[in-house]
Amino acid sequence: MHSRSRTLRKVIPGVQTSDGAGVILRRSLGSRGEESWADPFLMCDEFGSNNPEDYIAGFPSHPHRGFETITYMLAGEFEHRDHMGSVGRLSAGGVQWMTAGRGVIHSEMPLMKGADFKGFRPIWLNLPRAEKMKPPVYRPLTPEMIPTIRVGRAEIKVIAGALQSDDGHQVTGPVRGVATDPTFFDVSIQPGQICTIPLPEDHTAWLYPFAGAVAVGPVDSTRVLQPHHAGILSTGAPQVRITTSGTIPARFILLAARPIHEPVCQDGPFVMNTPEEIAQAFADYEAGTLCG
Repeated sequence: MHSRSRTLRKVIPGVQTSDGAGVILRRSLGSRGEESWADPFLMCDEFGSNNPEDYIAGFPSHPHRGFETITYMLAGEFEHRDHMGSVGRLSAGGVQWMTAGRGVIHSEMPLMKGADFKGFRPIWLNLPRAEKMKPPVYRPLTPEMIPTIRVGRAEIKVIAGALQSDDGHQVTGPVRGVATDPTFFDVSIQPGQICTIPLPEDHTAWLYPFAGAVAVGPVDSTRVLQPHHAGILSTGAPQVRITTSGTIPARFILLAARPIHEPVCQDGPFVMNTPEEIAQAFADYEAGTLCG
């Protein structure tokens, strides 16, 4: 086992805001230009409420171009519709991974079956210049498609990337063929436990606890990361060490991807490399040619 472990180099609190037609959420990445710390990740919003007034208006039809947009449901249901004719129901434990590419116009509207409505939407993952105008792709993933394994004291859902379980079995998540080779794990740890999770050494990585606090890093430089805060990890080490304490279990998402190292120009729902490309995206949308 490698002795080097990543440390927590930047903490970004989730700040309350709203998006869509008034959905109340917490934004960490993307709240104040913080995406510069997390290339190629651009945004992370967490939503969670048992008051339907906070989310019932949903996310009506809107456009995107130039990146990947990810939704991960923890409770409740969304219905997705897009210009390609895709219709999908996203329920608790499911993931919607959509490559906007050249352009997509879609909506995500809550389907009411109870009061709890929780998850992450959106997580934005940038595309390199060479793939920003590729055809859009819609990937709906049901909970049954996402494998769960044990690594040390942790139970991990493998949405993207690869991981080896304690019995030596290699598991690969269902999201594949994405330019930045992303990792996306949902990790649960019981109180008073330690887990060490391998990560590609050259990839940008961050985690976001949504239940319980965690301590991040090697024994001699551990820092606590509170719930609803994004923690950007240092680079150059092949693993991250996570510990819990007290009597409260912890659960967090852990994401990583190969950095792109290209200029980022973002305005509203479009992410390109130059202001001119952003202006063209708005012009294409107004002309009805955004999607081809």
